[in-house]
Amino acid sequence: MNNNKALFEKSENFIPGGVNSPVRAFGSVGGTPVFFKEGKGSKLIDENGKEYIDYINSWGPMILGHAHPEIIQSVKDTADYSLSFGAPTSRELTMAELIVKLVPSIEQVRLVSSGTEATMSAIRVARGFTERDKILKFEGCYHGHADSLLVKAGSGALTFGQPSSAGVPTDTAKHTHTLEYNNVEALEKCFKTMGHELACVIIEPVVGNMNLIIPKIEFLKRLRELCTEYGTVLIFDEVMTGFRVALGGAQSLYNVIPDMTTLGKVIGGGLPVGAFGGKKEIMQQLAPLGPVYQAGTLSGNPVAVSAGMKTLELIQAPLFFENLTLTTKSLIDGLIEAAENNDIEFSAQSVGGMFGFYFSSKPPESFDDVMVSNRDKFNKFFHLMLDQGIYFGPSAFEAGFVSSSHSVEDINFTIQAAEKSFKKLK
Repeated sequence: MNNNKALFEKSENFIPGGVNSPVRAFGSVGGTPVFFKEGKGSKLIDENGKEYIDYINSWGPMILGHAHPEIIQSVKDTADYSLSFGAPTSRELTMAELIVKLVPSIEQVRLVSSGTEATMSAIRVARGFTERDKILKFEGCYHGHADSLLVKAGSGALTFGQPSSAGVPTDTAKHTHTLEYNNVEALEKCFKTMGHELACVIIEPVVGNMNLIIPKIEFLKRLRELCTEYGTVLIFDEVMTGFRVALGGAQSLYNVIPDMTTLGKVIGGGLPVGAFGGKKEIMQQLAPLGPVYQAGTLSGNPVAVSAGMKTLELIQAPLFFENLTLTTKSLIDGLIEAAENNDIEFSAQSVGGMFGFYFSSKPPESFDDVMVSNRDKFNKFFHLMLDQGIYFGPSAFEAGFVSSSHSVEDINFTIQAAEKSFKKLK
């Protein structure tokens, strides 16, 4: 009996689309979603008892692998004292102190419960600080499902935003403008036209939501210069990249320091935690000090914070990120070689513990580049790998993630499986 199929069919009766987050439905790649019941280290086990090497890692937070014993013990110990207080705890202070210490741009930080909350709140604070309404984002970058962020305009076009989701009012979307990622010329033109009206620019400094796209350094540096010149708040959305690509995030990797940063994923260690922080003068616009309201009953939840604190403690080990980077690079190098051996048009790249692969001749630099890759081949490759026990993201538009628990044997097995899959794709 296929338990995954039975569970999905039953879920469709009670949950819209059968899933609680759209990408899980396998709508992009086809087939039946996999329902998991257990994770340990680099492996997942589904409801049929089949084992997979996991390259999603809960979309990033499981940087130490699944069910790490020290994290699990920390959660158990904390839960004994209550699951929530709705009041201050010493743990959230400890986490705030550590985030301020490790992330270059953050002088003060506030904890929330999700990445969407973090980006939504950061933008509100930026608007309150600048007393401006307009915001700028980049095509293909995802910053959560707040109304003003579910907007996509033409690549590089300086146009009023139009909602890309039903239920988003046009009056809300019109304040959001969208440009092509990595396009310096379009960026300069935008600031020349409306720089003094922009409250903030929000950007993924390494994109993980249209597969992996690496920034051009001159693009990030010019963005920083323009925001400074026009008094616009620069927000780095490091929900994915924070503590994933480097200990200080992408901003430390590229030495481009934003005014504000949003965090999530890793700082929760697998439980729901988000955070936003930045310059003290901006963060003190928040209530109860300033006029910008933001609140959350479960913000700084003790159990979630304990999982995150233990994770942040462990990833500070010497050479942790150097080793994670090398493991990830060995994976993509092996995939590239396997594709070349079989004359498959293929490319791949990685940053820290994040990676992307594409059925195109070179890695993309923008949303348009991603759209011309061969998604049909990706879908076939995905299922060929899934059949062999390799679990990649079920979409050509998602980055992948490696954990410190992925072994040389895991990487070698994955590359061997890819070799077999490429042979079948020829």
